[in-house]
Amino acid sequence: MTLRQRFLQHVAQTSEAPLAIETSHASGVYIHTKEGKKLLDLISGISVSSLGHSHPDIVKAVQEQAEKYMHLMVYGEFVEKPQVELAENLCALLPPKLNSVYFTNSGTEATEGALKLAKRKTGRSEIIYFQNSYHGSTAGALSVLGDEYFKSNYRPLIPGTKMLRYNDWSDLNKISNQTAAVIIEPVQAESGITVPDKGYLKAVQNRCNEHGALMILDEIQTGMGRTGSMFRLETEQIEPDILLLAKAFGGGMPLGAFISSKENMAVFQDQPILGHITTFGGHPVSCAAALASLRLLQKNTWISEVEEKGALFEELLKHPKIEKISRAGLMMSLRFDSFETNKKIIDQCIVNGAITDWFLFNNYSMRIAPPLIISHEEIKLACTIILKSIDEVV
Repeated sequence: MTLRQRFLQHVAQTSEAPLAIETSHASGVYIHTKEGKKLLDLISGISVSSLGHSHPDIVKAVQEQAEKYMHLMVYGEFVEKPQVELAENLCALLPPKLNSVYFTNSGTEATEGALKLAKRKTGRSEIIYFQNSYHGSTAGALSVLGDEYFKSNYRPLIPGTKMLRYNDWSDLNKISNQTAAVIIEPVQAESGITVPDKGYLKAVQNRCNEHGALMILDEIQTGMGRTGSMFRLETEQIEPDILLLAKAFGGGMPLGAFISSKENMAVFQDQPILGHITTFGGHPVSCAAALASLRLLQKNTWISEVEEKGALFEELLKHPKIEKISRAGLMMSLRFDSFETNKKIIDQCIVNGAITDWFLFNNYSMRIAPPLIISHEEIKLACTIILKSIDEVV
C-alpha cells in the first residue's frame, strides 16, 4: 500500500474527502509535495505557522531544548526554565492583571480551563457566548460554539449557556448577576471574519464589570500579530479577565494558554487541590519554540507590516465573482455566490500552486491567513493564482 492509502486506512478522517496532500517538507511560506509540487501556504495551518514553516531560530530552540530535557513531570510541579521564561516574557506584554499563565496543549483546552476558572471564581454557572463563535471542539468548548449544526448531535452539553448576537448592543443587557463569564472573540474568524463595531468590546467589558462576570477574550486566532498588533486587545483598548492563546502562540508546536490574575488562578489550589490538571500542557520543547517565536516577533517588523500586506491583498483581489472581502490585518475572507463555486476555486488554487480553505460557518467564503513573513512579491503571486483559478472555474 502507498503512504496515501495507509493514511486513509489508519488515520481517522473527519470528512469524506480529505485533501490528502502528501508532503515531503515545508520551508518559509511554501509546502512541498512528494511529487515535487511547490504550494504557497495561504492559511498557515489555520493561523498556526505565522512565521512560516521551519524557521531556523525555532528549529534551533526545539533541538537545543530536546537535548536538555523533554517531559519531566505533570505541569506545574517542576521549575522548568522554558515555562518560566515564556510566562514571564508574555506577562510583560499584557495588562498588569494578566500576570499568571496556565499552559495547555491547545486552544480548546485553554477554553475548558477558562470556563472552569470563571465558574469557580464567581460561584455562578451561566456562560454567555455569541452566535457564530468558535472556541474549540471538546464538550465544554462545544457548549459555547455558536452554530447548532456542529453541536446538535452531541447534546446534552453543559447546561446554563446563553447565546447572544455578535455586534448586537441590545443583547448585552442579558449579561446579569447570574453570569459567570462572557466568552468572546475580538474578531470572529469562522463566520468569515466579522469585526466588532467600534467600542463594542469595551461595552462588553463594562457590562461584565458592572455585574461581576468575567470577560474571557479568545485570541486563539487573533493573537501573536495576526491583525496588526501583538494582541487584538491592544487595538480594542480592553483588559479582559481571562485571555486565551494558542495556534501561532506555539511557534508551530502544540501549545495554548489561559491567562488571568494570580488571585484568580489561586482558586485551583484548594477545594479541590489540583483544581485543573494537564499532563503535557507547558511541554518544555513547545515552550522553547513559543519563546523563540515571541522573540522573533519582537525584534522584527512583521507585525507592523501586517496592515500594509493585508491592504495589498485587498487591492489586488478584484474580480466580479468576488462579492465581498472581509479583513482584519492578515485574516481575510473572499465571498463567492455558493459553496460549490468556492470549493471549485479552492481546488483549482491547489492545482495552480496555492493552498486556501473555507470557514466552518461560512463555506461560501475563502479563507486567507498567510504567514506574517509573506513578502510583497509572494502576495502578488498569491493573488495572481487566486484570480487565475477563479477565471478557470467560472
